[in-house]
Amino acid sequence: MSNPVKNRHDFVLIFDVQDGNPNGDPDAGNLPRVDAETGCGLVTDVCLKRKVRDFVMLTKQGQQNYDIWVKSKSLTLNEQVERAYDEGDEVKNAVEAWKAWQKDKKKNPKPVRHYEDVAKDWMCRRFFDIRTFGAVMSTSDKGDDEPSDDMSKIKKTAGQARGPVQLTFARSVDQIVSLEHSISVCAARKADKPVEAQIGIQGRKNTVPYGIYVSHGFISAHLANQTGFSEEDLKLFWEALQNMFEHDRSAARGLMATRKLIVFKHSSALGNAPAHALFERVTVNRKDGSKPARAFSDYDVKVQRDNLPAGIEVLELI
Repeated sequence: MSNPVKNRHDFVLIFDVQDGNPNGDPDAGNLPRVDAETGCGLVTDVCLKRKVRDFVMLTKQGQQNYDIWVKSKSLTLNEQVERAYDEGDEVKNAVEAWKAWQKDKKKNPKPVRHYEDVAKDWMCRRFFDIRTFGAVMSTSDKGDDEPSDDMSKIKKTAGQARGPVQLTFARSVDQIVSLEHSISVCAARKADKPVEAQIGIQGRKNTVPYGIYVSHGFISAHLANQTGFSEEDLKLFWEALQNMFEHDRSAARGLMATRKLIVFKHSSALGNAPAHALFERVTVNRKDGSKPARAFSDYDVKVQRDNLPAGIEVLELI
């Protein structure tokens, strides 16, 4: 995975929901997440990352170096880390070199790198979400801190990788209204219970009639160099943000779509302007405040391109 990203990027992701629940809050009966003080809707960064991971799994189908570390119905996270020690020849060699140095420090030179760092590199190469979002891979409590002659007793950890891609919570432009709908059934499920007790109202469903949400993101070129996040990975990440809702349909989420993806590309790794100053150039305003918004066409999205800071390029991917 060569060709790491060399330019800093800051981006604005705008998406909307119609008659759905974009991100339920388990602490509030799965109601749509909301800022209690302003009434604005919220969608967590973790929710958005999950959709990116799912898109990559769907499109790459487990291709080499595009596996996903955080996924359900798979090996545990620690078991995934152990794969680096079981499958990675370079990790095995690093362990052997460290064991030899521990056994005789006068005769054998100290390895340049700890075997845990070598394992971290292996994990970054293998898993797209680790080299993108980062991960803590040192939670195993099995094994010894220092390698012994018995490989099975080694604590198989891979340290911590700081991800170059970070996302904020998405926040709705206006207050949202959470509607509650009764759900009824007309078919009995069990033969040993009265039919009358099994039909009728059986639950509740909560939806947002309409909401437009804005999230902000950051991509660090320096951290990309550390994890190996490449230009190819960046292209796949942009594709995921544009299409993640297209492959995440459900009755609960209603109609969701990415409406705008605006990227500020810096000409340097450190960046050419503060992120907040660039984000302020993107405005989302309702056209008619006298009536409730019910569609994306009820809003104006504008990007101020005049007097851009030197070294900043604006890319509207949608």
